[in-house]
Amino acid sequence: MVVDGALAAQAIVDVDRGQSERLAVMAQSVLEEAALWPDQLDAVAVTVGPGSFTGLRAALALAHGIAFGAGRPVVPVSLAEVFAEALPRRGGRTLWTAIDSRRARVFLDTGAGFHAVPLDALPAAQDPVAVAGDAAIAVAARLATRGDDVMLSDARLPWPRHVACAAEKRLAGALPPLAALPLYIDPPEARLPAGGLRPAPLR
Repeated sequence: MVVDGALAAQAIVDVDRGQSERLAVMAQSVLEEAALWPDQLDAVAVTVGPGSFTGLRAALALAHGIAFGAGRPVVPVSLAEVFAEALPRRGGRTLWTAIDSRRARVFLDTGAGFHAVPLDALPAAQDPVAVAGDAAIAVAARLATRGDDVMLSDARLPWPRHVACAAEKRLAGALPPLAALPLYIDPPEARLPAGGLRPAPLR
C-alpha cells in the first residue's frame, strides 16, 4: 500500500507454493494496517507478469475484484516497468529484466518486450547492461563469462512502492496503455483431451 509516494503497509510471504490462496487475506491485512477502506483508494495496481499461470490469474482476479467493488480503476504494470522504477539511475546502462521460467530458460526483456530464452543462448549485450529480476544472477554470470559489460543489480523482486510508481506513470499517460490481462510468454501446459471434457450424449 503506497500513500503519497510512501509505503504505508505491505505483506510479504516467501513460500514456494500456496501464494494464490493467501492473496485475499494479505490484501485485507494491508488495508487494515493502512487504516483504509477499498473505496478510499485511487487505483489498484497489479503486475501482469510474466510469471506463473496460476499466480498471475489469481492476482489479477483479486485486483479486478477489489477495484470493481471500490469503483476504482485497475492499473496493470509489467515487471520490466517495475524494475525500471527500482533502478532509475543505471549510469546509462540498458536494463535487462530476467525472470525465472523454471524450465532452464528465462523470460528476458532487453527493452523490446519479454521472450523465453535458454540460459545458454542469451543474446549479445550490444551496450553496457544492468540486470534485474529473480534470474538476474544466472543471466549476469553468463554475460560476464562471455566478457560482456554487465552490472548485477540488487533488484530481485517487485516491491510495492515501485509497482505504485509505475502505475502512477501509466495513469498519467507517461507509459503506453497496457491490458490488465496476464502476460503469458509460454503457451499453457494444460491440454484438453482429444475426445473433449465429457462423453458425447447418448442418442
